[in-house]
Amino acid sequence: MAASIIDSSIFQGIFTTDAMRQVWSDENRTAKYVEIERALAVVQGRLGIIPKEAADEIVRHCRIENIDMARLRQQTERIGYPILGVVTQLNQLCRDKLGEFVHWGATTQDITDTATVLQIREALELVDGELAAIAQACAKLAKEHRLTPVIGRSNLQQAIPVTFGYKIAGLLSAVLRHRERLAQLKERVLVGEFAGAAGTLASIEKGAMETQAGLCAELGLQQPVIAWHTIRDNIAETGALLGLIGGTLGKLSMDVKLMMQTEVGEVFEPYHHGRGSSSTMPQKRNPIASCYIHAAISVVRQHAAALMDAMVADHERSTGPWEIEWIVLPEAFCLIAGALKQSRAVVEGLEVDAAAMLRNIEMTGGLVMSEAVMMGLGPYIGREYAHDLVYDLCRESLAKKTPLLELLAAHPEIKRHVDRAALQRMLDPANYLGQSGLMVDRVLARLG
Repeated sequence: MAASIIDSSIFQGIFTTDAMRQVWSDENRTAKYVEIERALAVVQGRLGIIPKEAADEIVRHCRIENIDMARLRQQTERIGYPILGVVTQLNQLCRDKLGEFVHWGATTQDITDTATVLQIREALELVDGELAAIAQACAKLAKEHRLTPVIGRSNLQQAIPVTFGYKIAGLLSAVLRHRERLAQLKERVLVGEFAGAAGTLASIEKGAMETQAGLCAELGLQQPVIAWHTIRDNIAETGALLGLIGGTLGKLSMDVKLMMQTEVGEVFEPYHHGRGSSSTMPQKRNPIASCYIHAAISVVRQHAAALMDAMVADHERSTGPWEIEWIVLPEAFCLIAGALKQSRAVVEGLEVDAAAMLRNIEMTGGLVMSEAVMMGLGPYIGREYAHDLVYDLCRESLAKKTPLLELLAAHPEIKRHVDRAALQRMLDPANYLGQSGLMVDRVLARLG
């Protein structure tokens, strides 16, 4: 029985991915607990902190298949945490009470936090893989449409022409920054936790720091400088990264939705028979993927805020804020995985209608080129005077539904300085794309 959208047999393939669900599954989480207990026994046996015989016996039983998950659920509901249940089961599997050395000197939060970090490591690899694929798809679109004119919009109104390649390259630049952030994040987040009851490792008289260093090395994590039981900026930063990634995916989905409007028709999500159809309006082609992206990343942003709330922890071991992370971190990763999957599908299969883009530029009869005209006339009659003159002619063009070129060419003061051919050049969108192409090239160069 599934109650959440992430575990729904109907919706899970839309709002997340099987790979990310596996990372945050009970089985994988518990396997991480067992892996950490195994690594701890190995290190402590090597250091002579626990008997080598006990370490070998513990290691022999540290396999996820040996954990009774139904029993673990019962133990967790009774105790409040799953770690003691795992430790008890491992202990009972060992002969001659050698299992009493399981979890030696550790506390519940040490194992839980380190397991979370191991899950984050796996999850970040999935996120980065999708970001890399999206970057490649964006780069392909940016190259193909480096000089394809499309109207730029300001306050939802037509502004001046840009290029579609420029528009996509802007998104690509953000995706590349997210990959940089993700790489930088690993150094701060992929850090183990082994510090004992209040973080001082008082539970191990000799070899405490050696145990901590060895455990982290065994797991491929960095050793903490100090305990972080209630210092949670690392987890909050992870959530912030997911929120930032979601914001960029949301920007992509917003523009696609707007550009797919019937009256605009400049781009379309990939077509599949029946995709985006309406139960009552056969003609519709809804921006389905973009809707899913929007919904998912909105929740991810709220979860990022919740992880910042979890930073406000009391003393050396907290009473509640920590558990916020248990709830929202897996869901944030699962939802961002779904948003990434949908975004990748959009950019890899995006249908671009360059003719519609040009048609929309021309729909105002040249008004969107008013800045170009103003700047072209500026050297002759002054920029401010040119602005006011072109402004008045734009109002007249709208009122009389007359192409701007005709009014410009007929104006006595304008034709004294520039001829009709020069005005036509000023009104050509292809001549007013600024540094769009160069900026596209600069972003593409960062892709490597």
